[in-house]
Amino acid sequence: MKHFFFLCAALLTLSTAAMAQPKVYFTKEISPESLVKIYKALGVEATGRVAVKISTGEGGNNHYLKPTLIRNLVEEVNGTIVECCTAYGGSRQDPKKHWETIHEHGFDSIFAVDIMDEFGQIRIPIKDRKHLRYDIVGDYLANYDFMINLAHFKGHAMGGFGGVMKNASIGVASTAGKCYIHSAGKTDDPKLAWTPDYLAAGKTQDDFLESMAAAAQAVHNYFNGRVVYINVMNNMSVDCDCDGHPAKPELLDMGIMASLDPVAVDQACLDKVFNYQGKPGDDNKPLIQRINRQHGTYITDYAEKIGFGSKKYTLVNLDE
Repeated sequence: MKHFFFLCAALLTLSTAAMAQPKVYFTKEISPESLVKIYKALGVEATGRVAVKISTGEGGNNHYLKPTLIRNLVEEVNGTIVECCTAYGGSRQDPKKHWETIHEHGFDSIFAVDIMDEFGQIRIPIKDRKHLRYDIVGDYLANYDFMINLAHFKGHAMGGFGGVMKNASIGVASTAGKCYIHSAGKTDDPKLAWTPDYLAAGKTQDDFLESMAAAAQAVHNYFNGRVVYINVMNNMSVDCDCDGHPAKPELLDMGIMASLDPVAVDQACLDKVFNYQGKPGDDNKPLIQRINRQHGTYITDYAEKIGFGSKKYTLVNLDE
């Protein structure tokens, strides 16, 4: 009888732990309708002034989330597309060129669009101060009450991969803020950030990943948790949407993941990629190699450590 009670207690503990895990919703279908469906499955209504944070894509890149794909969701929440300028030259560092790229990619023809750091920036508080003293974001972030973090999940030359945490950290940071994160707090000057003395000296790849996690947490806390997180797993090149000449995706589209927990949804996407049984013409190895080269999975480890979210989750398949 004693063994029976021990077994019941163990099962209750496991059941309670499963209930406590954040839910990550999944659908294999990638369509305007499925984006709205997975947003509604989260059970949180985007209210007030809603920012929809995406990457509008570097000029020459064709892998970004297309306006036709995201249109229904943006209209559902009466949202504004928000972006910030880059810090590495290209077609989006200068606001004028950035607007031209936004127009070429068709966003301002359909949506209200806001380059949040076009005219200024602000510092917002940061909880984890291991490397950064604050987070530097576009000052128009203050114009919004709720954020839909709508990320394109793919590889990234420096972070290994880009998902919702990169979209919240590097994506929401101003040009100066991007430099501050990339240099792990050493400089916010674009003229210095990419030089060896500032980017690498005394710093490691993990310092950069830790800085990204801390900055993403700062944005989440700025909105008092009024953020939902969606990763679209299509066009999964080893290169980011910030690359004007990305490699051709070798892994076929997988679907959409969404959660209220940013760590859980990025981890779920990583698990999906790493556990996939690839084959010729549908190969996950190049993306895994890119992620591992940059120790990219460490960002979910560190984000969990600083209390930003959970690597453990319950997957809910909306297709079943």
